[in-house]
Amino acid sequence: MDLILWRHAEAVPEREGLADVDRPLTPKGERQAQRMAEWLNHRLAHSTRILVSPALRTQQTAKALDRSFKTVKAIAPDASATAVLSAARWPESNEPVLIVGHQPTLGHVAALLLGEVAQTWVIKKGAVWWLRSRERETGSQVVLQAVQSPDCL
Repeated sequence: MDLILWRHAEAVPEREGLADVDRPLTPKGERQAQRMAEWLNHRLAHSTRILVSPALRTQQTAKALDRSFKTVKAIAPDASATAVLSAARWPESNEPVLIVGHQPTLGHVAALLLGEVAQTWVIKKGAVWWLRSRERETGSQVVLQAVQSPDCL
C-alpha cells in the first residue's frame, strides 16, 4: 500500500477573530499547492483515495489537484497518528491513499511508520512524504519512496 502524506501549503497566520480551521492559503501557499499538485498528478494512480482535513487550508491545497476527494473529520488539526492511519486503512488498503493534513500529526505518522517511535518529525508546508508498505520474507517493511518540497519544484 502507498500512503502519501501531503502537508497543507502555507496559510495565513493565526490571528484573533479567525478560527484556526478557517485560515486560507496565502498567495505563496496557492503557488506551492499548484506546483505540488502538478508533481503529484504525474505520479498518482487514478485509483488513489484522497482524504482531506476539513480545515480550509487543506481543502484549498487538495483542490489544486483537480480530483475528487473526501473530507474526513478524523484527520482535522490535532488528530492523532492512529486516527490518520485508521482513516487510511493502513496497511490493508488495496489502493494508494493521499492524506492532506497537518503538522504535527503527519510528522507523527511518518515517525511511527519509519522509526517505530513516537516523535515529532517535521514535514515542511506544502511538502509530500510518500511511504510504501511491502511484504518480504522477513516480514512487513515500510519504505520511504519519496520526499518532495514545493520549493524544489
